[in-house]
Amino acid sequence: MSWLDSLPEDIASARQRISPYILETPVTRALWRDDLALYLKCEHLQHTGSFKLRGAVNRMQCLTDSERSRGVIAASTGNHGQGVARAAQALGVRATVYVPEEAASVKIAPMLAMGTAVEIVPGDGLEAEIAARSAAEASGRVFISPYNDPLVVAGQGTIGMELDEALPELDAVFVSVGGGGLISGIGGWLKHRQPGVRVIGCWPENAPTMARCLERGVIHEVVETETLSDGTAGGVEAGAITFESCQAFIDEHVFVTEEEIRVAMRLLAVEERWIVEGSAGVAFAGCLK
Repeated sequence: MSWLDSLPEDIASARQRISPYILETPVTRALWRDDLALYLKCEHLQHTGSFKLRGAVNRMQCLTDSERSRGVIAASTGNHGQGVARAAQALGVRATVYVPEEAASVKIAPMLAMGTAVEIVPGDGLEAEIAARSAAEASGRVFISPYNDPLVVAGQGTIGMELDEALPELDAVFVSVGGGGLISGIGGWLKHRQPGVRVIGCWPENAPTMARCLERGVIHEVVETETLSDGTAGGVEAGAITFESCQAFIDEHVFVTEEEIRVAMRLLAVEERWIVEGSAGVAFAGCLK
């Protein structure tokens, strides 16, 4: 039996757990596209500015008393770390986030402000994750993965529930893909409730790791270059559960250039008055393309 078999039930349970701690963000129609029923899920309005809070809260709500008392560890360049920090603050759990030395100070400051300890690691995001996992194993603390955990995926899947309730007859949904946790959760719910919906994964051309792994049928290292979508950049760890779910739920791949991401972000700023980060721009750019 695959973990995917229970995913819809796990998502429904996650929603009950996390609802006191998150915003049910609005779904708005892009009225400037009168030729298309285009809707935007406003997860940029979520606490911490990212969907990552959902998975972090759900994972931490499921800690045992013993695990809760020891605290948790995560690795992140920003959004996941802030989600873990906010969840830890709300639930009274001690948290430490390992960040690479290249991480932006504007991403680190909110973690510190929420009472989370931050460990800066020489090297890139992979080095930070290796250090965090090693520290978690040595200390007996739970490592909170940004995507490679069924409870994290179920938390992100609550977005799919909200989309389903707001739009019960969706044709397609466009989702940015990094490690695959977000699209796995959204796809897991929507494919259960609206089997005809097309789930379209969106990647920067500069950072297509999961897509290339899916094309080859095996997780492998992919060379990436700099992208505005730092939230989706980086490798997929060996044995990641999201590889199976991405195989099951993604119907189509779309790749966008850095200029297409810029245009999408600019369009949202002009038409919607929203300032969003690059990873949100990837999904919108994929839809426009």
